[in-house]
Amino acid sequence: MRVDVKLKERSYPVWIGHGTLSEIPSFIDAPAASKTLVVTNTTVAPLYLQALVDALGESEAHTLVLPDGEQYKTLEQWSRILDKLVDIRATRDATLITLGGGVIGDMGGFAAASYMRGIRFVQVPTSLLAQVDASVGGKTGINHPRGKNLIGAFHQPQAVIIDTATLETLPAREFTAGLAEAVKIACVRDAPFLAWLEANTDAIVRRDADTLSSLIRLSVANKAAVVAEDERESGVRALLNFGHSFAHALETLTGYSRYLHGEAVAIGMCIAARLSEQRGLCEPGFNDRLRGLLTTFGLPRDLPHNLQPGDIFEAMKLDKKNLAGSPRLILVTRAGQGVIDSDCDKAQIMTSIKACQTGRQAR
Repeated sequence: MRVDVKLKERSYPVWIGHGTLSEIPSFIDAPAASKTLVVTNTTVAPLYLQALVDALGESEAHTLVLPDGEQYKTLEQWSRILDKLVDIRATRDATLITLGGGVIGDMGGFAAASYMRGIRFVQVPTSLLAQVDASVGGKTGINHPRGKNLIGAFHQPQAVIIDTATLETLPAREFTAGLAEAVKIACVRDAPFLAWLEANTDAIVRRDADTLSSLIRLSVANKAAVVAEDERESGVRALLNFGHSFAHALETLTGYSRYLHGEAVAIGMCIAARLSEQRGLCEPGFNDRLRGLLTTFGLPRDLPHNLQPGDIFEAMKLDKKNLAGSPRLILVTRAGQGVIDSDCDKAQIMTSIKACQTGRQAR
């Protein structure tokens, strides 16, 4: 199936199917003699790299395998991609293909945006989180030790090619973490999708192929519509950061190693949902509804007891949504409707953080 991200001259298709990896040349529009670099990681490479290279056939495909993990989303690893492009003498007609999850997609996309001021790239996401969210929309970047995704650029891919067969080898924890991003977009944009997720939890958890295809399609269609309206996050696209201000602070404070991104987002959404109710923006019961769905999926809901709420608040000060030093949070007014809120004060935020900390409330 195909979902289009409509951005005029930067429009591109998102292809979703089982076995699309073997058909990748039909989705890529590149000059026959141009260089191709496939960037992947040590986990994905043994599973799918050779299949992708074989599918590319006669094209001149070079490969680069990077370490796996959010802690490697750094200037050093990004520079390795640039070094490889120079080594193979890639020119402006080169194509960079990212094969992996959100980390590889973000770093590879940023390298493609930076090399010779921009070369084409193609996303081939292999994690659920990347398939439902990270691969679509053109956000690329790397982490700074003091903040997540602080260095980057908007650079839209030429195409996103989602092979749902790759989910069959995805570890359980990675799969579960990816569900948080689907829940996120449903919470702030699509109430029927949220109800669908609640009605299909059993099929989702057991990875029913048809159900997962529908989950990915609904997520991508929602994100594509938002990106088409607000490509560079000057308005409505910021809603897709529901829970992320808290999540990014949590990831930064734990060295990008304790939580997978989706796990941190799940915790962040719970803090944001509690804050939404606390401020009277949202109908009572939404927080419990969200926590119930996350519990069913096996996602965390609470902060660890050994993190100081004040440290989380301080780490949030580098959040990219903030303006003039004031926090801008994504909250909810009801299921399926988010809002950008700039009126939360420190005391309100701290109260919600403390309320979602292990040991401070019944779980």
